[in-house]
Amino acid sequence: MRTELERDVVQLREELAHAASDLVDLLRDSGDGAGDDQADAGAKTYEREQEISLANNAREMLDQTERALERIADGSYGTCESCGNPIGKMRLQAAPRATLCIPCKTSQERR
Repeated sequence: MRTELERDVVQLREELAHAASDLVDLLRDSGDGAGDDQADAGAKTYEREQEISLANNAREMLDQTERALERIADGSYGTCESCGNPIGKMRLQAAPRATLCIPCKTSQERR
């Protein structure tokens, strides 16, 4: 699991760097918008918002992955943060960043 998570960290950092570069390009190219019709302005805004969303998602995944690595290092990986029960091998294989067992996650999502 550690090796997979470490690979994910590298990949997510690359994605963040790429997204940041794309966002800088979008902001630089957008200029003041003079001469753009509404469709052009809307397309640029949509593209910018999408790039920001992708960067935020990658940043969140990176944080979760780094937290999972910390939990491996301190020995708490695989233990539910809510109830203290084991998370379960199948869940960790499907979601290696999981911090809650299935019953606790289900309960959290219902709130």
